[in-house]
Parts: sequence; C-alpha cells; structure tokens
Amino acid sequence: MLGDGQFGVCLIDANNSISGWTAPKSIGTIAKITKCKDVELDGMQLHIETVGRNKFKINKIIPPSLVQPSNYDPYTVEGHQSISELHEKLGTEEKMYIRAEVELIPEIDDNIPLDKWEKLVEMWKNKIVRQALPQIVESHALDQVLEKYYLTTDMPTIDYVYSLSALGAKDPNELQPILEANTMDDLIQKVQELLKVK
Repeated sequence: MLGDGQFGVCLIDANNSISGWTAPKSIGTIAKITKCKDVELDGMQLHIETVGRNKFKINKIIPPSLVQPSNYDPYTVEGHQSISELHEKLGTEEKMYIRAEVELIPEIDDNIPLDKWEKLVEMWKNKIVRQALPQIVESHALDQVLEKYYLTTDMPTIDYVYSLSALGAKDPNELQPILEANTMDDLIQKVQELLKVK
C-alpha cells in the first residue's frame, strides 16, 4: 500500500447512501499513504496515516458493483468472508468501492499574514488550555507541540493553517468546513470558528 499511489478521501455523509453503502461528502482531498500497519494479527483492520493534497469536488458518483448486504458486519471474520465470496461470484475485476468523477479545486495560493497566523496560534493555545481544565497546561508545553509539528514560523503558508486546524479539531468532521473554504478570508474565518473557545 505504500508508494506513490494516490487516492481520493471524503468524509462520510451519514444522511445519504449509495447501493446501501454510506455516501461520501461532495468535497474531499487527494491523499497519499505515508504509514501502514495491521491493527490486529488477523489483518482485517489497517491503521494508515495519510497526507492530503489537492482538494476536489465530486461531479458524478460511480456506484460500487456490489450492493451492501443487509446483514454485513465489517468487524467480523464472517462479514469479510461473505463480502469476499460475493465479490468472487460477481467477478474480482469489478470494483467493490464507491468511485467518482471529480474536478480539482484550485488551491488557495495566498500566504497568510503573520499577524493573522499569530492570532490563530493564540486561539489554538487558548482552546487547548481550556479543554485541559482542571489540568494546567504550561505555555512552553504548547510551544513544544508547535515545534514538533513544525508550526513555528515567521512565514506561514496555507499548509501551516491546515496543520494547526488539525491539531485543534476533536474529530475530522470539524475539518470539513475548512476543506471547503475557497478564499483565504473564508479559510481564516472557518479556522477561527473551529478554534473559538465554546
């Protein structure tokens, strides 16, 4: 799985389905696997780390060749076996996963002004300190986190904003509005909403 292969990643849209499978959100990112390992010895679950690049919009969904069985359980050996058997009957050249025709979305080219970057960093620190209560988080510990993720800079780029957002999100769904931002102003506003102490 490691290598130069790239693929599209979208969060799920829990309100919609395609052939019984959960549908994707309409905006996603092209990803590359950077790390891959088995979660358990049975090889049924993989833990992967990816790096996202280039946003895209889904123009057309291509349904999978296999309708999801009503009794499918992805967390059991039996569930995996039944899907494998159905796939073999259908023909292994058929695609079992949702595919799509996509259109690349132009990246935001602007660099973020240093003062706005510093404000976002301050908001992130405040959010982390607040979330940690009643535990006390020292400022230097937060600076070390920023250093660990290479986020200490005097020349912030768009990638810094995305990385800081990932550190401030409790789950990937909080990052979807940031992925959907099309201008620097829109992006900064959505990151501020994410990092706002609630």
